[in-house]
Amino acid sequence: MTRSAPLPSRPLSGRLRQRLSLRLVITGVALLGLTGTVVLDAPPAQAATYPSWDDVLAARGQESQKNGQIADIQGLIGRLESTASAAATEAQERGTEYSDAQRKAQRAAEKEQALRADAEEHAEVAEQSAAQAGRFAAQMARSGGTDVSTSVLTGGEDTRDLLYDLGALSKLSEQAERVETAASADASVARALTGQADRAAAALESLAKAAQDRMAEAQAASDRAQAAYDEQQDNKARLQAQLATLTSGRVRTEAEFAEGEAVRKAAAERAAREAAEAARRAAAAAARAAAANAANNSGGGGGGGGGGAPVGGSPSVGTGSGTGWVRPAGGYISSSYGYRVHPITGNGSFHDGIDLGSGCSTAIVAASAGTVEYVGWYGGYGNYVRVNHGNGVATAYGHIVSGGFRVTPGQQVAAGTLLALVGSTGNSTGCHLHFETHVGGGTTDPVGFMAARGVGF
Repeated sequence: MTRSAPLPSRPLSGRLRQRLSLRLVITGVALLGLTGTVVLDAPPAQAATYPSWDDVLAARGQESQKNGQIADIQGLIGRLESTASAAATEAQERGTEYSDAQRKAQRAAEKEQALRADAEEHAEVAEQSAAQAGRFAAQMARSGGTDVSTSVLTGGEDTRDLLYDLGALSKLSEQAERVETAASADASVARALTGQADRAAAALESLAKAAQDRMAEAQAASDRAQAAYDEQQDNKARLQAQLATLTSGRVRTEAEFAEGEAVRKAAAERAAREAAEAARRAAAAAARAAAANAANNSGGGGGGGGGGAPVGGSPSVGTGSGTGWVRPAGGYISSSYGYRVHPITGNGSFHDGIDLGSGCSTAIVAASAGTVEYVGWYGGYGNYVRVNHGNGVATAYGHIVSGGFRVTPGQQVAAGTLLALVGSTGNSTGCHLHFETHVGGGTTDPVGFMAARGVGF
């Protein structure tokens, strides 16, 4: 996606009769148009060579070979652990750099949006003042202002009436002059604010590019960390079983190990399927309840209600009102959007979203359909997923439990798709979901944003 260029400011006419037109430019598209995974080129790593079961069994009967094989296996296990640890550390470092760059870009986008909104407001006031000045001029013309001097010379009117007309016209003239002065001042302010917004937009371009670069680096580091973790998980158990065969009196065969691994993996896959199915059922049940609630309220013409709040007041994941947006997790709001005293540092800081007091390892679902654009570490918000919904809108989900990602970058998701599991990674005092809504490159309060889409908290 390309970023819209700001409109140039234009000079105002003497009486501002020409309609002022400023538009609020949607900013930061560069921040939210990043879809898919960007993988950085890295030097190829030397693939590890793992011993086969035949090697282990052959070495078991010869002491020197056995000791060598034990040392080799212990070294492989150690390298797996150190590689995974180093990759995880690098992913956190790159993720923190991305978080810092992204926040700078978000603040810049919010500043530009505020400047353009302020410029629009002053332009509208100037337009209203110009119209009022025009009405005064028309009223003066209707009152015969151009014929007053003639009336004085000819004495065609009563002196008292003439003095009254002169006084009234003088007041109208003074009012028109004051209004026109105010209109000119507001128009001048509008032009100045537009200039500031244009300069802010230029700065935003650079910050958005930096954030994009940092996101690419962070995602690549996260992918490398995941690959290292996967390799560790795939090989560590087998190496430990082989090591046990060499160091204990019991011979464990490859077939026996494979059978145990198959049972373990089947159990893990079954647990993952059950968690996903539980999240799907919860989202479907919440959607049905919300639809029933909306149907019950539609006939009364009464007072609004909770905008998709769960029936009975119990916050439920997946709650919505048929608008294509749903509640991303359960729990009540434990921390609001905006400036706050940070619960860990004790310093004042800006909270980019809201916190929902969800239970550990409970479901986090996509608030709406979109494309997953980032899966990885994100500074103080820990493990983090961001979904791009298009048109400058995105949502983000933080503090995900370690190992709790359930999507990959570039994946298409629907409203209610399981993204991850609730955790407490990053700067967190306990399990909860940190939920953000992004519009035009900046953040906005998720409560109002989601309420406008029929979802309550």
